[in-house]
Amino acid sequence: MTDWPVHGRISGPIVMIGFGSIGKGALPLIERHFEFDHKRLVVIDPTDVDREIAESRGYEFIKSGVTKENYRDLLVPLLTRGGGQGFCVNLSVDTSSLAIMELCREIGALYIDTVVEPWLGFYFDKNLGPEKRSNYALRESVLEARRKNPGGTTAISCCGANPGMVSWFVKQGLVNLAADLGDTAPEPKTRAEWGALAQRLGIKGVHIAERDTQRAKDPKPRGTFVNTWSVEGFVSEGMQPAELGWGTHETWMPDNGRTHKFGCGSAIYLLQPGANTRVRSWTPTPGPQYGFLVTHNESISIADYYTVRNDRGEAVYRPTCHYAYHPADDAVLSLHEMFGSGGKVQEKNHILTEHEIVDGIDELGVLLFGHAKGAYWFGSQLSVEETRDLCPYQNATGLQVSSAVLAGMVYALENPNEGILEADELDYKRCLEIQTPYLGPVVGVYTDWTPLSGRPGFFPEDIDESDPWQFRNILVR
Repeated sequence: MTDWPVHGRISGPIVMIGFGSIGKGALPLIERHFEFDHKRLVVIDPTDVDREIAESRGYEFIKSGVTKENYRDLLVPLLTRGGGQGFCVNLSVDTSSLAIMELCREIGALYIDTVVEPWLGFYFDKNLGPEKRSNYALRESVLEARRKNPGGTTAISCCGANPGMVSWFVKQGLVNLAADLGDTAPEPKTRAEWGALAQRLGIKGVHIAERDTQRAKDPKPRGTFVNTWSVEGFVSEGMQPAELGWGTHETWMPDNGRTHKFGCGSAIYLLQPGANTRVRSWTPTPGPQYGFLVTHNESISIADYYTVRNDRGEAVYRPTCHYAYHPADDAVLSLHEMFGSGGKVQEKNHILTEHEIVDGIDELGVLLFGHAKGAYWFGSQLSVEETRDLCPYQNATGLQVSSAVLAGMVYALENPNEGILEADELDYKRCLEIQTPYLGPVVGVYTDWTPLSGRPGFFPEDIDESDPWQFRNILVR
């Protein structure tokens, strides 16, 4: 595709915070799909490794961290210079998404991020305790800000591939399932109607089921954490407690499972790191696989969004939802090495570029299970080869994220006064319309696999044979 559509005009300055693997990939998409004043786009990053990419395209580059002490003085002049409505694209780590989001709303600038990120030090603060270090707590801080200040300038929270795109996949997957299962009710228009549809179809759970098969030319060096996207981001979330949306069908909870004492009540957490917690799942290319139950915002937001409550406010239906992530093989080895040394992060890290990768795809989708047809995976099978043809500066993993940022930016520009939003609340059809050209094959696949397939094996297991879709059967113990 060479005749790329222009989706709108950004009338004010654009400030991109963070210029790592996702920032570099998002920049050419912004150029391709928006009209804007190129003299008022600025990139901010504490390192200038890729400064030349921005400056060679005519953009200002500021080498600086965005901190609790400087963010107002740094961002307000940049987001307001020259008039029009500014747009803040926050693709950074160690910056408070909530603080920057609230600042943008104060000055009337649009805002988008891919994660509820805290200030530096949060993830590894042993004084906080697991519950306060959770994504549940971070998400609740954004929801509280929305309750205190509803409406106003649009700010989209957690709009990357996951969280983000996968929430749109859930809705498309439910629509496809409804058609295949003969549910003739009109397509849902409200949150309550979406929850009712999931309940009616018998959805017991949703895995964000991903397999990254991208393979590098050179093997991983010892002492280096290798990944296909942000190492800092992966390690930070991987060291948070494992978290999952907790379904109403569950009859068993792990001994180290804990509920929350505040908030929406849609999730639990485990007293162990997510990147060292394995679950059984399924994606089309490998079939059955182990994934890591890494905490993600969408595990909580999806479970919350589809909760059905009675007149007393009690949850009568909620699907279990969690990430089941098999990263690139080099990243798996990196995790093994890190946890083998007591969780000490390697001194060196490296993100594989599109030029270093020999082949492979990032197969990222949602596995909807428990219904009459068993399980249904719907998602993207984007290859590194197709990524090279589509857009520069990124591998398949990065393009799935940056194209979701693009879709969220278009939505915010077209709907500028909707307040703070999560990806679950956006128009999924419009977002997928914008993003799909960058996703490679987008497919739906049924499977008769369950977490009990082939079990028990040579040894006795603590399983629940009455319901294969219990978390008791999914968690690897």
